[in-house]
Amino acid sequence: MSERLQPGDVAPDFTLPDADGNDVSLSAHKGRKVIVYFYPAALTPGCTKQACDFTDNLDVLAGAGYDVIGISPDTPEKLAKFREKESLKVTLAADPDKKVTEAYGAYGEKKNYGKTYMGVIRSTIVVDEQGKVERALYNVRATGHVAKIIKDLGI
Repeated sequence: MSERLQPGDVAPDFTLPDADGNDVSLSAHKGRKVIVYFYPAALTPGCTKQACDFTDNLDVLAGAGYDVIGISPDTPEKLAKFREKESLKVTLAADPDKKVTEAYGAYGEKKNYGKTYMGVIRSTIVVDEQGKVERALYNVRATGHVAKIIKDLGI
């Protein structure tokens, strides 16, 4: 199980392909705040709700100086389908080998319907302009989470 990040930690840098196969890296956002969120799978109900919530609030978040990057183990092709089907505006990045997901502590043991298995833990990490973790939220709910982040960040 991967170590969870704590406020004050340096956020692990990453470079991953986006839905179009272009590189997305945390270091390219230096000087801006970044909300990095991890979700289990594109085109599933909870992940769709969460991605749509981020898209619906993107102008508010961007206006407050936040960029948003969603990361899942899906392929860039699946992310492109997800983006097109749901008209998403957030940056979606593919982490099929889950190395970045693990580095952020967003991969581990989950329980569902009495079964225990390894998987992506729905998580949101807020990174400040210097690349340090401002907030690390794990096991978040897909519904209502974006509104809670906006409230907690005082936006």
